Amino acid sequence: MSSVLVTGGAGYIGSHAVKALQANGTRAVVYDNLSAGHRAAARYASALVEGDIRDTPCLREAMREHHVDAVMHFAAWASVGDSVRDPSGYYNNNVLGALSVLDAMVAERIPHFVFSSTAAVFGNPVRTPIDETHPTAPINAYGETKLAIERALRHYETAYGIRSMALRYFNAAGADPDGELGEDHAPERHLIPRAIDAALGRDTFAIFGDDYDTPDGTCLRDYIHVTDLASAHVLALDALRAGAASARYNLGNGRPTSVKDVVGSVERVLGRKVRAAVAPRRQGDPAVLFASSARITHELGWTPAFEDIDVIVGTASRWRDAHPQGYGDRTAA
Repeated sequence: MSSVLVTGGAGYIGSHAVKALQANGTRAVVYDNLSAGHRAAARYASALVEGDIRDTPCLREAMREHHVDAVMHFAAWASVGDSVRDPSGYYNNNVLGALSVLDAMVAERIPHFVFSSTAAVFGNPVRTPIDETHPTAPINAYGETKLAIERALRHYETAYGIRSMALRYFNAAGADPDGELGEDHAPERHLIPRAIDAALGRDTFAIFGDDYDTPDGTCLRDYIHVTDLASAHVLALDALRAGAASARYNLGNGRPTSVKDVVGSVERVLGRKVRAAVAPRRQGDPAVLFASSARITHELGWTPAFEDIDVIVGTASRWRDAHPQGYGDRTAA
């Protein structure tokens, strides 16, 4: 029986994709070095292979052993701020790592690749909502590394026949509505869980800049529920297996939500005040990012099921409330 290799499948978004694959009747094998993932998050995988994505022989062995016929690639470093401070590390992990995965696929003749990309490939938007024709001009190393792989995919298809879907998502948020999977990073950098922690008295929530050219002075972002991201990956894989051409899709709700809006949502959902303080802007943060997902809706039939910010925050809050220590293994870096 063939299977899908999910790199980074023990991480936040990858684990939700593995669950969606299992629900779709697809066997998923997780490949993860567990530097930022959790064994417990890979609960829906048929197997967990511990390995680094830069270890091409290890990848090839996993592909052969588990009869892999497609790859979903989530394994990457994903902090904008860290990428500004450590571009060398980001190029090494995100670019060389992804190329290692693709080279293993070439060697094992695996034809289908679903790539976890990002809205950071666009940089500062020249128009919103951002559709797939928007110019790509990253302003940080994280976005540059993802765009480098998107560009490489065209050449890998021409030379080796690998067809791909690159899914450029905006701000992943929320948790599994069933309460089985959630977000557990150490340290936690994502906005919604940080705001929840501040409401629970665990920390002070930092608002990175309140002087942007936006209605309330804080950054506007497009929060897309992690389960909706997972469903898009399954649709993309199904489309590739059905013979669809390679494509690039934006994934978002199309609803700009400010940092202060999120704080208000957390306060409504939890019934508690968020202890917040304004901090300096982060280098590499654009003021406004929100998506048009019309293309993937039209071509693959994808629509987000979790659009309201209070609903998204609610799923994150319930998981965090039920798992105050996260997954409990604390192996995440």
